[in-house]
Amino acid sequence: MNQSDFLKVVLPFKDKVFRLAKRLLVSREEAEDATQELLFKLWRSKEKISDYKNVEAFAMTMTKNYCYDRLKSKQASNLTLVHSNYKEKETSLDKKIEHQDSVNQVHRLIENLPEQQKIIIQLRDIEQYDFDEICKMVDMKPTAVRVALSRARKTIREALIKKHNYGVS
Repeated sequence: MNQSDFLKVVLPFKDKVFRLAKRLLVSREEAEDATQELLFKLWRSKEKISDYKNVEAFAMTMTKNYCYDRLKSKQASNLTLVHSNYKEKETSLDKKIEHQDSVNQVHRLIENLPEQQKIIIQLRDIEQYDFDEICKMVDMKPTAVRVALSRARKTIREALIKKHNYGVS
């Protein structure tokens, strides 16, 4: 596989790789490093890439594993899980602040989910992967993925309702 073919295969999903890495790692810099490392690993194995049925799913699984390894490493002992993936539209300042507060609240709630639920909600609701792809990436059965996603959404929904009804975060 030449460089041009490699880029045609990898470039369409590199932003998804970055967003997943950013969801799992503390900073933009860490996520950029993870993305670069993943792309380098894919480049080194470019001759084998055509053997994979879904290169994107393979890359997302590699990203997840790499990020988990980073989080477990000693040099990552000060990392926390953060994410910001919100693009603003032209609205009034108070609406922007209110909306950003809601987005931040959802991100905080996602951060507090169990790891499995966190990764599944990222892949399904943010990255828009279908269930079959998610099952392969997290090595779980479809029913287990659906249950984990449902529980994650329910936890977030209940916390938001509680905050809305009582003004407590």
